[in-house]
Amino acid sequence: MRRTKILATLGPASSDPEVLRSMIRAGLNAVRCNFSHGTAEDHGNRVALVRKIAAEEGKTIGILADLQGPKIRVAKFKNKSVILAEGAEFVLDADMDKEAGDEHQVGIDYKDLPKDVVAGDTLLLDDGKIVFTVKRVEGNKVFCEVVDGGTLSNNKGINKLGGGLTAPALTEKDKRDIITAAALKVDYVAVSFPRSAADMNEARELLMKQGCTAGLIAKIERTEAVRDIDEIIKASEGVMVARGDLAVEIGEEYVPGVQKQLIQRARELDRIVITATQMMESMIENSSPTRAEVSDVANAVLDGTDAVMLSAETASGKYPVKVIKAMDRICRAAEQNPATRRSKHRVECYFNRVDEAIAMASMYVANHLDVKAILALTESGSTPLWMSRISSSLPIYALTRNIETMGKLTLYRGVEPIQFDSTIMPKDDVNTGAIAELQKRKVVETNDLVLLTSGDHMGEHGGTNQLKILTVTG
Repeated sequence: MRRTKILATLGPASSDPEVLRSMIRAGLNAVRCNFSHGTAEDHGNRVALVRKIAAEEGKTIGILADLQGPKIRVAKFKNKSVILAEGAEFVLDADMDKEAGDEHQVGIDYKDLPKDVVAGDTLLLDDGKIVFTVKRVEGNKVFCEVVDGGTLSNNKGINKLGGGLTAPALTEKDKRDIITAAALKVDYVAVSFPRSAADMNEARELLMKQGCTAGLIAKIERTEAVRDIDEIIKASEGVMVARGDLAVEIGEEYVPGVQKQLIQRARELDRIVITATQMMESMIENSSPTRAEVSDVANAVLDGTDAVMLSAETASGKYPVKVIKAMDRICRAAEQNPATRRSKHRVECYFNRVDEAIAMASMYVANHLDVKAILALTESGSTPLWMSRISSSLPIYALTRNIETMGKLTLYRGVEPIQFDSTIMPKDDVNTGAIAELQKRKVVETNDLVLLTSGDHMGEHGGTNQLKILTVTG
């Protein structure tokens, strides 16, 4: 069983039912609906298709809704693009007609930009391909000098090196999209460009108003988010290392170190972590990855990421199925490294909760006894989440009756969700019923040892209070 999960973005290339079916068979665990593109109806149709095909394939596929967030962009040019020469003056004008840009100036959609910058600031446009130095600000005009020139076209993004733009994380569009995501009953909602835990708390309040219990993923894209990372992680169910905008804000040379820090800290705080952006970028056009991309994915796996994410590779690329297969192979190979199979995470910790102590004790026993599999009967998914923070080569099978929990489990490293309702069977039959699920999947044989955690009272949140080592019988 591959432990690292694969999250793929849906789009035109993956909208055909048979292509999507092949992606699921190739190892897809969860899908991302990018709310920067498409209508609510488009997302609804894709989510319905995923659930239909997943049910036909006997799989649980998680659904993540990714909010657009504040897009700070230049407006449009009369001729669609201009060529900017190094050393030239160029003006970003908040009052300018949005369609009237030329080689000297262009409008901007973020009207507070002149308030957020001062002389000496560095602005990066089009993911850092164009670099400006701010020379002065006059009213709503930002006068810049072109440091690195080139072609600048319509609607390209603007970042400020070092952060400091005050645009709110949740736009009015995002708030409408949260209502859409709640109606679709997605498993996760990703918040773009959060600066603090307050941004995540605001998103949670909006979700709760819709009666939605989706997990929140904080996309780490701003310098401010890196500085406040612990509080943001604690306010979320997970984080995404969104390396595109993050690289532009903090400098691309610092991203590898920050990525390692984020993965480690998220795991220490019992949250999931997704590594994203350009992981297999060349496979948008090519049928196989570069050696650098193979190393990139493998290193994220070795660092302990819960999931690796594909963007344009599966949304608009030529080889959506092949890229899933390639990522699957890379993850499996990396997981054979001994470094991914043992850890001392929280070995010396003191626990305040019985269920958490049981989860940690289970992993210690599993890693020091010839156990073939771990079974966790769970209502909320907390026990398998804690288990998945400990590196191990053993599969963790999370048995739950809760459909919402099933969806969340799809992104937990090393955890396989299984629908199982222990509350409708005699108590004496629960253990044998759970083992029967493993026998059905042919992952255990007669006389194998299986570790099982459960609670005295089935169906209660936080009720796990026992650990048993069972022998598989015929």
